[in-house]
Amino acid sequence: MIAPPPTTATLFGMASALALFGWGLLGVAILFRWHRLRDWGAGLAIPLALATLYTAIIGIHWWNAEGGFNSLADVSLLFQSDWLLLAGWVHFLAYDLFIGTWIARDAEARSLPRWLLIAVLPLAFLFGPAGLLLWVLCRTAFQPAFQEKK
Repeated sequence: MIAPPPTTATLFGMASALALFGWGLLGVAILFRWHRLRDWGAGLAIPLALATLYTAIIGIHWWNAEGGFNSLADVSLLFQSDWLLLAGWVHFLAYDLFIGTWIARDAEARSLPRWLLIAVLPLAFLFGPAGLLLWVLCRTAFQPAFQEKK
């Protein structure tokens, strides 16, 4: 007997759980300074798994969709498809985790304190671009202070 294909609800749950696991890995990697786990696990393997799911959904379901990117009304039409709505969600999950990992790497590369990440990473998790903006503002504000202490 062949199993039925997964539903959008099932894939939504699986993708969300995988992304949450990735954010957990990122937190553990930052806490214990496990760079490989941060870079390869949270920063690459999980975002690539999500990117694979995204690409498969788009590859299969894009051609049947109405709408496009020319207007807000066209984007709204795209997201009337549960499959493309799921693709949009997976897109956010993959990029937000990728950006969160980049922020963590950037903090270390600039020798900025890990406590700065306490405010930034939850914002990147929930509202990706706002977290990125906050990070750029934080690193701009704090970088000179920490360079002087060296």
